[in-house]
Amino acid sequence: MPPSGSGDPPISYGGQAVIEGVMIRSPRAMAVAARRPDGGIAVQARPVGGLLRGPLRRVPLLRGVLALWSMIALGIRALSWSSAIADGRREEEGDLGRIGARAWASALASILGATAIIFLLPVAMTAWLATRLPAPWLAVAAEGLLRVGIVVGYVWALGRAAEVRRLFEYHAAEHMAIATLERGHALTVPAIRREPREHPRCGTAFLLTVAVVAGVVFLPLGAPPLPWWLASRVALVPLVAAGANAAIRFAGEHRQAPLARWAFWGNLALQRLTTREPDDEQIQVAVAALERARAEEGRAQDPARP
Repeated sequence: MPPSGSGDPPISYGGQAVIEGVMIRSPRAMAVAARRPDGGIAVQARPVGGLLRGPLRRVPLLRGVLALWSMIALGIRALSWSSAIADGRREEEGDLGRIGARAWASALASILGATAIIFLLPVAMTAWLATRLPAPWLAVAAEGLLRVGIVVGYVWALGRAAEVRRLFEYHAAEHMAIATLERGHALTVPAIRREPREHPRCGTAFLLTVAVVAGVVFLPLGAPPLPWWLASRVALVPLVAAGANAAIRFAGEHRQAPLARWAFWGNLALQRLTTREPDDEQIQVAVAALERARAEEGRAQDPARP
C-alpha cells in the first residue's frame, strides 16, 4: 500500500505483505516483521532515503516514477529478508540493506513481464480490430477493457494458490492495522478486527488503477500502425504509472468524499480477491512491524529520542 498520511502533523504509513510477515514504510524508515519457524516474531528496520522529500517532489511525473521505484526496491529488501527468516536461514539481526544480484534480476524480469502482459498483450490481441471497426477508438476501447480483464483474471488466478492465500491474509492484516492507527485506536487485536480488509491506498489495486488510467491516456492516440501502437504503450508507461500513483494518493486523502468512493469502488472490490481474513497471530506480526516503524520514524524526526 503506497504511503499516505493522517494526523497533525501527518505521518505516512504504508506497506505490503511479505513471506510470513508484513513490511511497513514511513517517510523516513521501514520495518519488517516475520514469523520465525519457532513461533517467535523477528523484526528488523532501517532508514530510507529522502529522495521524495527534496525538490523532486514538485515534479509530478518524476515523483510518481520515483515512488514506484522506491516501492519496488523496499519490497525486494523486505521479501528477501522475510523469506530467509521464515526458512530459518537468517537471524533477526540480518541485514535489510543489501540486495543480491539475483533478487534484482528477478525483480527486473517481473517488471518486464508485467509490462508485456499489461501493456503489450492487449494491443496484440486487439490490433486486428482496428481494420474491422468503423472507428479506431473502438479498438482502443476494446484494448482497455481487455487490459482490465487481464489484471482481474491474473489476481483471481494468483489467489488460488495456498501460499498466496497466506500472503493475502498478511495483506489484510497490514491494511487493518494501518486503518486502526489512522482512526486513532489502540493497536490491539480486537480493535484491529473491527476494521475492514480493504483500504483505499492499497498498492495491489495499483495494477487495476494502471489499467484504467492507461485506457484514458491511450484512447486519444487512436490505433496507429502496430509497431507505433506497441511503441507508444511502452513509451507512456512512466506517465501511466505516475497518473495511477497520483490517483491512489487522491483516493487515500479524500476517502470520505462520495465522488472518490464512487470512482475507486473497483479498487476496493478487487481487494476482495487480494485479501483474506487474517488470524490473530498474523495481526500480531502486522502490529510488530507497525510499532517498530513508528518508533524508527520518531527517532528519525528527533535523534535525541531514545
